[in-house]
Amino acid sequence: MSSRRNYDIAFVGLKPGIHEFEYDIDEKFFVEYQEQDFRNCKAHVKLTLDKKTGFMLLKFEIGGQLEVTCDRCGNNLPLQLWDDFNIVVKMVEDPEVMNEQEEDPDVYYIARSESHLHIADWIYEFINLSIPMQRMCAEDEIGGSHCNKEVLDMLNKMDAQQKELPQNPLWKGLEQFKDLEDN
Repeated sequence: MSSRRNYDIAFVGLKPGIHEFEYDIDEKFFVEYQEQDFRNCKAHVKLTLDKKTGFMLLKFEIGGQLEVTCDRCGNNLPLQLWDDFNIVVKMVEDPEVMNEQEEDPDVYYIARSESHLHIADWIYEFINLSIPMQRMCAEDEIGGSHCNKEVLDMLNKMDAQQKELPQNPLWKGLEQFKDLEDN
C-alpha cells in the first residue's frame, strides 16, 4: 500500500506556478483495481500542475503502449496510447456537496484543509479513456502480422453468404430513403 503514496502530491508546500511530475505505469499499478481488459501496459504519464490561489490546473499527458484483444479476429493487438486530459481542482469549504452538484467532469473540489492531492484514480481513469472503444487494426493493416487469418477468412465467407441470401421485402421500401440521404 505504500506504493500508493507515490501518487500523492503534497501541494501545500509548492509555490504558485507550474510544477511537473512524471510517472511510469505498468501492470503493478492496476493490481488494486478490478481486472483490466488490456495487458502489458507500459504507460508514461506526465502531469503538469499549475498552482494558483484557491485552485490548481492539472494536465495529464498519457503516452505508451498496451495490448488489447482485437474485436475483429480475437488476436492480441498492440495499441499506442496518446491522449491528454485537463482537470481543475478547486479548494472549497464543503467539497462533498460541491462534487455532488458539479456537472462538469473536469472540475473537482477538495477541502481547503487538504494538503495532498491523490492522483492514482485519475491516472487509472485516463489510461482507460485513452483506449479506443473499437479495438481493431486499421483497414489498411487487416491481414497483417497481428491478425488471425483463419478468423478473417471465416468472416469473409460469412459476409459472402449473407450477400447471397434473398433480401427481406420489409426493408425494400426503405432503399428510396437511402438515396435521399446522400443528396
